[in-house]
Amino acid sequence: MKSEQTRIAAAIGETALTIDNGALTLTVDLAAGTYGAVWREGASLAGAAAAYRLGDRLLSTEKDYRMRAVVGGTVRDVEDALGRGVRATVRHEAAGLPAVRQQFTVYETQPCFVASFELEAEGGGEVASNCLAPLLASSMDGALRVGPAGEGEALAALRVPFDNDKWVRYEAVALPGAAASYEATAVYEPASRRGVVLGSIRHDAWKTGLTLSSGSAAAVESIAVFGGAADELTRDSVPHGALSGRSIASPDIWIGAYADYRRGLEAFGRANAAIAPALPWAHGVPFGWNSWSAAADKLDYDLYASTSDFLRGMQDRGYHNDGVVYLNFDSFWTNLTPEELERAVAHVKGNGQKAGIYWTPFAFWGKEAGRVVEGTDGRHTYDELLLRDREGRLLPDLDGGLAIDPTHPGNLQRTAYHLNRFVEWGFEYVKLDFLGHGALEGRHYDASVQTGIQAYRVGMDYIRALLDPARIGRPFHINLSIAPLFPSEYGHSRRISCDAFGLLTDTEYMLNALTGAWWANDALYRFNDPDHTVLYKSFNQDPTAPQEGRSRLNASVVSGTVLLLGDDFRKPEARERAAAWLPNAEVLAVARLGRTFVPVDSHSGSGAADAFMLESEEEDGTRVVLLAVFNFDKSAPATKTIPLGRVVPDGDAAGWQVKELWSGAVSEARGELRVPLEAAESVLLKLTAQRS
Repeated sequence: MKSEQTRIAAAIGETALTIDNGALTLTVDLAAGTYGAVWREGASLAGAAAAYRLGDRLLSTEKDYRMRAVVGGTVRDVEDALGRGVRATVRHEAAGLPAVRQQFTVYETQPCFVASFELEAEGGGEVASNCLAPLLASSMDGALRVGPAGEGEALAALRVPFDNDKWVRYEAVALPGAAASYEATAVYEPASRRGVVLGSIRHDAWKTGLTLSSGSAAAVESIAVFGGAADELTRDSVPHGALSGRSIASPDIWIGAYADYRRGLEAFGRANAAIAPALPWAHGVPFGWNSWSAAADKLDYDLYASTSDFLRGMQDRGYHNDGVVYLNFDSFWTNLTPEELERAVAHVKGNGQKAGIYWTPFAFWGKEAGRVVEGTDGRHTYDELLLRDREGRLLPDLDGGLAIDPTHPGNLQRTAYHLNRFVEWGFEYVKLDFLGHGALEGRHYDASVQTGIQAYRVGMDYIRALLDPARIGRPFHINLSIAPLFPSEYGHSRRISCDAFGLLTDTEYMLNALTGAWWANDALYRFNDPDHTVLYKSFNQDPTAPQEGRSRLNASVVSGTVLLLGDDFRKPEARERAAAWLPNAEVLAVARLGRTFVPVDSHSGSGAADAFMLESEEEDGTRVVLLAVFNFDKSAPATKTIPLGRVVPDGDAAGWQVKELWSGAVSEARGELRVPLEAAESVLLKLTAQRS
């Protein structure tokens, strides 16, 4: 049969259901309880089942169920946030077990489908589980392939961290081998770039884990995608919470195959944003300054006010975005007296700037948990708010702080107290840090909250509502610092990595995250935040050489971006670099685009790509490619050779004018681009297609 509203063909037989949208064919084996897909370009998934944990048993539709049928005997047309398509529900039944209602959605012409399932309790009872896996497959012949058997190159699997804490890294894990990822992964051929992207597109309750392993370089032999990940890298010390009820639902898993895995990750990002749109921000890339790398705990009024005065001069020379510059306090703004804080905000506003502040909503840093919680009129102490395990024991500290239960009424009162004060004081930007504490598994005050992600959403929903521009009467930028990647609709910007200061190692580390998660920009979040841009010296580091400092600036410019400087400009060398670099109108114009550059090539292991690109157009329609190239070696020069065909599909066939945006030097290139770089140097190039 053919869908009446779409161009999708479906057939239901006694032993199989097939759905074909022209880009892929999905097949559900009703006899075996498994499913698979074959894509037109040759990728394939075989022998996948739905599985779940019930007590200490792992049960699957393949091994533990025998009665299966397509519900209603048909597929139905659907139109949802991802588009028009068809959806089929397959019901699996077995005596003594909850029923499994497995759903498959295939969209018009899109090379992806969505798989999920629900567990339904027997009779009028309830079912509980802390592990639901929409995809579990294992085959020595290859459960997942990115191309036809016998073709292609050795595969890599992208490891996506759950959060950005503790200097975690994205990694390309070469097969044969094993990889554990969170919320998403891509399996791809590094040279051809063809690949398969998988991940969760709903983040209401579960932390989603993805594990892959193979003894072969040509295919993934074993793969599991499951809701219920809780381990050291989700920062959990107790198991994932169990969902319970008459029925419980798995995460929705998105599976797509692409000729270029980068386009697949971007499509995955857009799918998430379609379901849970990014927090709207229509006010441009934030330019400004943040205090942490300049002073850390030595922050005082003089530094803040003198920085405001210095950047007032830089504004006159072009360092602003539509006239806006933020001066942001980080931690230890409490060093200032209330009078100094009031004067500081007034000083910034007098310079035509906006003031920002810092807070950690879900972490307790004190040593006296018996003290009264501010904003609660003495009704609660911090000891009441601290998150505990299911036996009532305090969770271990994380990053030196104890976790606060986001659902506790005392915490909600505390949150309102602090955020309302920030608004009343005149701040217009807040950096929210150590948010992962709010997503930890444990026993929550609100008994209806069964998982860490559910608790995190309670706390972040409350913050978002308190800072809603419709409520407070002005835009208020919400920046997420240390935070899970998902759920993503709570911040205008998110730090793409952990702390990154001014050394070349910091630049490479931050660009490692950009190599793996550029696709979050303008999808999950309006901006990727590359952290404080240190031109000369951070409080905790030696001064940088000029090339090292400018590489840090270039890395921030291409990130998407939040361009907050991080120097103490009372230092002459920091002032000199700012005065020399910040007036570069062409470079700042790139930053103001608010668009992230895409890695030309993937990671090498856990390193960063050394070339990033962005396709664009001039106002007259002239084709332009912006290209940033880095030398991560501080001790030796290097020449980077980039085939132009790797940058744009027909790049090797066209002639290009090449302008370096710092020096202004102009050259020409055809076929390949050779970029000589000094030690620690980077360049920002503008390639303009030459008219024939």
